[in-house]
Amino acid sequence: MQLGTLQYGTLGRSALFAWFAAFGAVAAFATIAPSRLAEPEPAQTVSEPVAVPVPQAPAASSSFVREEQFQRGDTLGALLERLGVTDDEAQRVARLRSLRELRPGTYVSAEIGRDGALVALTWLSSRETLVRIAPEVSGYARSESAAPLDTRVGMKSGVIRSSLFGATDAAGIPDSVAIQLADIFGGDVDFLHDLRKGDRFTVVYETQYFSGRAVRAGRVLAAEFVNQGRTFRAVRYGSGYYTPEGRNMRKTFLRAPLEFSRISSGFGMRLHPFSHVWKKHEGIDYAAAIGTRVRATGDGVVEFVGVKGGYGNAIVLRHHGQYKTLYGHLSRFARGLHRGMLVAQGDVIGYVGQTGWATGPHLHYEFQVAGHPRNPRTLALPSAQPVPQAQLAEFLSQSARLTARLDLADSAGLASAE
Repeated sequence: MQLGTLQYGTLGRSALFAWFAAFGAVAAFATIAPSRLAEPEPAQTVSEPVAVPVPQAPAASSSFVREEQFQRGDTLGALLERLGVTDDEAQRVARLRSLRELRPGTYVSAEIGRDGALVALTWLSSRETLVRIAPEVSGYARSESAAPLDTRVGMKSGVIRSSLFGATDAAGIPDSVAIQLADIFGGDVDFLHDLRKGDRFTVVYETQYFSGRAVRAGRVLAAEFVNQGRTFRAVRYGSGYYTPEGRNMRKTFLRAPLEFSRISSGFGMRLHPFSHVWKKHEGIDYAAAIGTRVRATGDGVVEFVGVKGGYGNAIVLRHHGQYKTLYGHLSRFARGLHRGMLVAQGDVIGYVGQTGWATGPHLHYEFQVAGHPRNPRTLALPSAQPVPQAQLAEFLSQSARLTARLDLADSAGLASAE
């Protein structure tokens, strides 16, 4: 559209005047008389063929996959029926020894062909491998491969109401993570006797997923525990745990030889249960059920294993320096344990019993320094070696990233949430 040869055949006069009114500034410079407007050119209609694509139906899948959970009380036949396996094939598949490995809670996937025939059965084994059963000419073939697990890192917090496990259960934290927490802070916190209502913790840990479902908890990467106003922090580095500054969280000795128990008789004077006279008790008795695992509280060498007077079945470990530990009234010893054998801190060396002079099932534990009994609950225990100086820079960089997550929990009020 050009001024001087303005075409308005398709516009009415009213539309034309509206156009000039809208652009009054232009009209002030050039006023065009109606007599000079050109006649409208005849309109022409042009028709061209246009190719319209015809939508194609999606190709039919040659198979489909259905997934079902093997539930408690389930039969293999009922599971295979829900998976869509035909009756004839289900009878043959149900006889396979491999399917006897299935445990309640396992998710099983079945790929079924368009003809209704079974293409494959797959599931995640307890070994975290992917098991695949597929028909072949001579029967069924089983294959096992590494499962494609996806590891994710999460963070949760909790508050102690009665016990560590009660708090972790309430926070939705797996028991395996709770056990790791007890091991990490076990040198500083006695989880049997030092816990108080209102103590709190935050833990950063791995969870492994398969097909979008959490299958197991992994390693604790960082944790904070606040016990009676004292704050302890730990970060994982290599195979151990250290303070954010690089000091080893692991002490040369554990505070207790049992993971969870109660003290039935403490260190010091007591009324002897057999002689009925007041006598110094040179160890600590831990009441626990027969068969409860007994751990070596420190790295050492087995100096004695066998029957030792009133101690009944007993073990004596010799540790670095002038330290010795004794474990009495055991029901049995760990398989293969013998004199001169090296044991590591946390190794199971025996099981709680009631042998010797014992009025009930319990563990008698003694801690000796230079031949003199000492109270392991009050003794200041030295730490293991810190992060080597050559690795300190790398450690501090990793530590800063992990403690930043704990700081985030603190700033968000997660760790102190009631």
